[in-house]
Amino acid sequence: MSELQSVAATEVPQEATAADRPRSLAADAWRDLRRNPIFWIALGLVAVLVTMAVVPSLFTSIDPRACDLERSNLPPSAEHWFGTNVQGCDVYARTIYGARASIAVGIFSTLLAGVLALLFGMLGGFFGGWIDAVLSRVLDIVLGIPLLLAAIVFGSSYQPGENMGIWPVVIILGALGWTTAARVVRSSVISAKQQDYVQAARMLGASNLRIMFRHILPNALAPMIVVLTIALGTFIALEATLSFLGAGLREPTLSWGIDISSATTRFQDAPWPLLFPAGFLAVTVLAFIMLGDAVREAFDPRLR
Repeated sequence: MSELQSVAATEVPQEATAADRPRSLAADAWRDLRRNPIFWIALGLVAVLVTMAVVPSLFTSIDPRACDLERSNLPPSAEHWFGTNVQGCDVYARTIYGARASIAVGIFSTLLAGVLALLFGMLGGFFGGWIDAVLSRVLDIVLGIPLLLAAIVFGSSYQPGENMGIWPVVIILGALGWTTAARVVRSSVISAKQQDYVQAARMLGASNLRIMFRHILPNALAPMIVVLTIALGTFIALEATLSFLGAGLREPTLSWGIDISSATTRFQDAPWPLLFPAGFLAVTVLAFIMLGDAVREAFDPRLR
């Protein structure tokens, strides 16, 4: 009996120690995210939309460019789920395949904005002094340029009917849309470099490069990812706006903005070529914004 009591006495503190073990910010955030239904709904929508963009043939076997004027503006039916547009193209197939260009522009613009934000925010926040002053002035200049207006001017420089692909749109959106994330990274770096573990690493002889990437970068990534996740939905909406105005993607590229633009003139006669691409666009933007908000609430202790 005494042996059992001694075993129990030794096991209880171990269990208590394991239960009371401090968790990291990422572990606390993941615990909150798992309990948040909005996160799972948004993540499920994003997964479906990304799969649609990568492998559209899983969702339809119809060629989106196979058009027949004899079936112009047909209403939704069993043969054409979303109807047909004025050129006789299947709206459902064009909506599915249009996700690729729109989401690709959003993802690549976000990656470019993330690289620029990380570069400017890390350098300015870590070194400070005149380096921070110069980079902050550059950030203020970029912040003063209206993103949509600059993108319209840049897109209008191409000849009418010229197919410029997605990369000019990616470059202009990414090159002008990194400022908010850069400020977040800079603030995180300034806060992190004052911590004791950074000072200890410096006293042990760690180089600036090692301190930046080994000790400070992990603390700056989480808030930057939150901001960029929300910005991704904004970039997708901006691409659709530019394509709608004729300053973004152009035919023969398939894009929701292009289809919405071409369907506006006949909206009263046939609204479905506009409503379905616009609905998918709205759901996509909302899904990324909801995902970003859920992640932001999980990583910000003040919002718990």
